[in-house]
Amino acid sequence: MALLVDEGSNPFELGVATELFGLRRPELGRAWYELTLCAARPAVDMHLGMFTMTGVAGLDATEHADTVIVPNRPDPEAGPSPEVVRAVRRAAERGARMVSFCTGAFTLAAAGVLDGRRATTHWRWANLFSERFPAVRLDPDVLYVHDGNVFTAAGSAAALDLCLHLIALDHGSEVANAVGRRLVFSGHREGGQRQFVERPVPAVPEASLTRLLEWARDRLDEPLSVAGMAAYASVSAATLHRRFRSELGTTPLAWLTAERVALACRLIERGEVRLDVVARSSGLGTACHLRTLMRRQTGLTPTGYRERFAPRTGPSPTR
Repeated sequence: MALLVDEGSNPFELGVATELFGLRRPELGRAWYELTLCAARPAVDMHLGMFTMTGVAGLDATEHADTVIVPNRPDPEAGPSPEVVRAVRRAAERGARMVSFCTGAFTLAAAGVLDGRRATTHWRWANLFSERFPAVRLDPDVLYVHDGNVFTAAGSAAALDLCLHLIALDHGSEVANAVGRRLVFSGHREGGQRQFVERPVPAVPEASLTRLLEWARDRLDEPLSVAGMAAYASVSAATLHRRFRSELGTTPLAWLTAERVALACRLIERGEVRLDVVARSSGLGTACHLRTLMRRQTGLTPTGYRERFAPRTGPSPTR
């Protein structure tokens, strides 16, 4: 394996790869990976100048590796260096397994490795990626994508998910689970990136909807409808629909549903465990409806969301 280090790379992704592929694991009783760190220059400054890596191999290490790993792009808006693109392209052309973590997908795409393939990257950069590389079939929700011999992980922590997947492919799920237990990390996480995406309130260029949105947010637990919103705004439902499309880029019903699901998530995060109460307080009606919409919006069931984001109860884990 060759791990390609670039200027400004995030040490976390490098640590993930070296932890899973670079450390010896004699307890597994089998041959493990040979990992080589390489770069375009012999000294590479990490993110924010935290430290400088020296003594790494040159890019020629990618010419013989069975797997080439590209961690995050330090600046997705700036393309990788020509020598890095050439090294990545040559490795892919000779059939090496290609792997990217987080914004490393930008490097693979710049080398043409992802053209016509399904791939993913961090949700924060998904729109930029799609604009820059329209030939790539981007899936912005999943934690990682396996397309032939090309693998892409969504974000820094998703690199762990992908690495365990690679180990499972190479050594079997039992070995991958054993490595996951050593890391105190689950070999499979439920849901995709939707559970982590920030959902700020869209900017409203005019004040025409501001009062209505505030009024509606104060009444999410009531039987609020699009017709009721239109009546409050003293416009027709069709006019309200046009204003939402123009100013928020969505429909009144989609906005109302998203706001109610967001409220349900906040209630769960605050410790409410009764799903019927969450459903009623967020205006989603029933626990069944809550489950359906939360799964659709976040990729998780209410129970899965509570396990991941709700405050822990019970005795301290140190006891």
